[in-house]
Formats: sequence, structure tokens, C-alpha cells
Amino acid sequence: MIRFECDYLEGAPQEVINAIGKVNFEQNPGYGDDSHCARAKALIKEACAAEDSEVFFVVGGTQANLTIIGAVLKNYQGVIAPVTAHINCHEAGAIEATGHKVLTVRTADGKLLPEQIDKICRDYWNETHCTHIVQPGMVYISQTTEVGTLYSKAEVAAIYETCKKNKLKLFIDGARIGYAVQAPGSDLTLADLPRCCDVFTIGGTKQGALFGEAVVVNDEELKKEFPYHVKQRGALLAKGWLLGVQYEVLFTDNLFLKLADHAAQLAVKLREGFKAAGFEFLYDHETNQQLPVFTPEQVKKLSRKYTFDHFADMKDGRIATRFCTSWATREEAIDALLEDIKTL
Repeated sequence: MIRFECDYLEGAPQEVINAIGKVNFEQNPGYGDDSHCARAKALIKEACAAEDSEVFFVVGGTQANLTIIGAVLKNYQGVIAPVTAHINCHEAGAIEATGHKVLTVRTADGKLLPEQIDKICRDYWNETHCTHIVQPGMVYISQTTEVGTLYSKAEVAAIYETCKKNKLKLFIDGARIGYAVQAPGSDLTLADLPRCCDVFTIGGTKQGALFGEAVVVNDEELKKEFPYHVKQRGALLAKGWLLGVQYEVLFTDNLFLKLADHAAQLAVKLREGFKAAGFEFLYDHETNQQLPVFTPEQVKKLSRKYTFDHFADMKDGRIATRFCTSWATREEAIDALLEDIKTL
């Protein structure tokens, strides 16, 4: 069985495995107070041109999201997000479990628009009994989105300006930020992020680490408070050096983006192959999550050899699926799939 259903099926590249093995019997201070974490944080700051930001390591993506959102919001506030957002669809109510509501917005392509944020805020403050209603306190977007679409640099800048106007914090979930940066047509770089949001993450789990996410905090008040929230939310790893070592390797010699570029190139090949075979897409983009549409019979036939996500049911009875490429995807697996879809 050849698997394409997600982008964290494999463990880690050999460089990461070797580095962990090399330091396995070192005695390092706990909770991230070690030289590997310090070096990794310095490398991340350099790559992101984020000399004034603070970097924190947490154990996973859901922990990162709920810790950031819980740290930013007051207890009567909620977070604005697309209805398709990861925090709304794929975290088992983790945000609501922190006591905060996800204020969802329906979008055409998984991307929030500034005017949608403005409307939520305007409707709230114009409500006679606004104190009876959850107050918008921050905005969540992801790059790429949960449906694989990309925000441009100008789009993110416009959202951030809207957030500042409405006194909202902006959080960019970068679980797939490397794949986004390397996707064709992308103009939002790592170095842009510190200047266009209050906090963002750099995904490790999906992008070459065994586990872990880096949280980059730009907001001054949040920098001071965030370590307490990380501990309280159970996101702090006692053997924090394991996270430091992985990010130290990933951000040495540009490995993080080199791995992401591999996934990006294969995603383009996959997309072009699907299009050449006559298949349509739920959303037309070139990122590592491709969403081709098949008939139920075609899905059944492909499922005998491949695993992929059943993403959405179409009104005409067809099925939108999701095929992911990653840092570890083999080109021969792409070739095999593209040959097989010709027979559908």
C-alpha cells in the first residue's frame, strides 16, 4: 500500500536521526535550557530575520495552537478563523476546551478576507447587548490553509492591518510553512513573518522533525507571559534538548527549506499529472496538498493500492480527495500513481 493521506507518515531525515543519536547520552539541562535549544533558537531567528522575537519549543501542533490562543485571549473572548481551519475541524474541540469559542467564517477558498474580520468586529460592537456575546479577540490563519491554498504577502499584510485597527492579535499557524514558502508563486517568506503577525509557528512534525513545533512570538507582552502558558498547557518537554537538536539540524545549511522544496516539486508533478489525465480539483493551487476529484468507482479502484483522504462529497456525487507530498515522498511513488490514474 502506497500512502499519500498526510505529510507526517515518515519519521525524520537521516541528518536529524544521526544528530539525536550523537547526543543521546549527553547530560543536558532540562526544559529547553540547553545549548542545542539556544543554538536552534538563534538559527531560527536568523532565518526569519527575527532578532527581536522570542522562540519557544512545544511538543506538537495542537499544543501550540491551544497554548497560543489560550495565552492571548481573555476569558470572554474568541478567535476568528475560517470554517475550514484546523483549530475548528481537526483538533477535537481543543480550543473550546480552553474556554474559548472559535468564531468561524465561511470562505470561498479557505482564506479569510479583511472585510470579513471587519464585519465580525462591527457586528459585535454594534450589538446592543454585546456583553452577552463572545468578543472577538484574535484572528487565526494558516499558511498553507487547511485546503492547501496560499495567502500572498499583500493579503497577510492587509489582514494584519485590519487586526491592528480592530485591536485583535494575529496568529499564523505555520505547521506547513516550509511547504508554503517553497510552493510556486509564493511571495511570503520566513523573513516576512515577524513583521506581519503577533505570533507564528514553524512546523517540525510535518516537515522533517520526529515531533515538535517552534513558536515565534513577536508581541512584547506575550513574550513575557508565554513560558507560563507552555508549562500550564502541558506543552513543555522535560527533555527539551530533543526539540532543540532537531531544529538545530533543520536550520543548519538550509535543510528545512531544501526538504520543503522536495515536497513542493513533487506536488507540482502530481498536480500536472492529474490535470494531464483530465481530473479536476476542488481548489486549484500548487502546494503539497492536492485535492483531485474522482467518481466513487475511481476512488474504490485507487484505494486498492493507495491510501489518501476522503476530503469532501461533491453535489454531483463525486468525491474530492486529498493527496499529500512531504519531505520524504519518493518520486517513484508519484510516478506509479500517475500511471495508475491513466487507467481509471
